[in-house]
Amino acid sequence: MKELMMKLLLQLITNSSRSDRKLAQVLGVSQATVSRTRARLVKEGMIEEFTVIPNFTKMGFEIMAITVGKFKRPRSPEMTERGRKWMNEHPNIIFSSRASGMGKNAVIISLHKNYADYNEFFQKSMSDWADAIEGHDNILISLKGPVVKPLSLRYLSELFENQESGVFIEYE
Repeated sequence: MKELMMKLLLQLITNSSRSDRKLAQVLGVSQATVSRTRARLVKEGMIEEFTVIPNFTKMGFEIMAITVGKFKRPRSPEMTERGRKWMNEHPNIIFSSRASGMGKNAVIISLHKNYADYNEFFQKSMSDWADAIEGHDNILISLKGPVVKPLSLRYLSELFENQESGVFIEYE
């Protein structure tokens, strides 16, 4: 990746709400260059979407659940499509992927208004996937509790900036 593309990407990760004009000032290039570079980052798939990370608690969510599971058999194209369709029917699922470790091969991260909401989601999930899942484990995260390091992608820009300078930051 060209240096300007990486610098712009890191600036957007840090704060994507800035205008192209402001980004041009920060990067020392023209606004047109920033606009073209941003369009190229999107076209080449380096940027998948522009979004914000909201305060989940203020949105009414109390729980984030991380569920890991093991499918009984290797995934087929039909099983993958079934999973994709099921995930799209549950907008509270914010991430899902294949995984490996601890004897599991799938992971889901989901948000829930409260424990009752989570329990209903979990029971329905187990019912919908009883024929395919061999085992699962869950961890529930209270979004109302103390947060040591909030969910943010800006740390990635700090990681890359510090790698370039040879300095690595450790977060406590």
